[in-house]
Amino acid sequence: MTEQAISRSNPSIKAQTIAAAAAVVGAVAVPQIFHLIGAASGLGTSLGETFLPMHLPILLVGLLAGSFAGAVSGLLGPLASFLMTGMPGSAMLPFMMLELFGYGLFAGLLRNAKMPSIAKVLLAQLGGRAVRAAAVLISVYALGNTAVGVASIWKTVVTGLFGLALQWTLIPLIIYRVEHRAE
Repeated sequence: MTEQAISRSNPSIKAQTIAAAAAVVGAVAVPQIFHLIGAASGLGTSLGETFLPMHLPILLVGLLAGSFAGAVSGLLGPLASFLMTGMPGSAMLPFMMLELFGYGLFAGLLRNAKMPSIAKVLLAQLGGRAVRAAAVLISVYALGNTAVGVASIWKTVVTGLFGLALQWTLIPLIIYRVEHRAE
């Protein structure tokens, strides 16, 4: 029992690497399901923008496997998706990579915090969105990027409200099931 508790609190590098690889696969595959449904229903990519399916595996791996797995998968998930599917678009790719890096990192840092899972999800979301907002502001004001605007910060929050709510619902349920699977 003690060995299980220790391994749960400190997953090995091998376990974190496997978890990160699985999350990258999920970050590519899960959005494709939403895009296929969107294409079949005539909604196009709007389902992905609304339900934020790429965020789910990244937040999960951070909360389950730690900050290394979360940050690496958050960085590599959007890149792998772009290389394999062309999505997210090239103008948004760096921002998605940074945002999901933030999600995974913050979720991992909160992994062992003594608080409800929903609070961990909310704090990781706020952290990831803050990283994205900072990246957009730096890109626009310091680098003169005209491909993305400051208004996109608020637009992504409003457009993704259903996705945020989905994360608040699904992730705590999955975490609960994983944590209580051996009982």
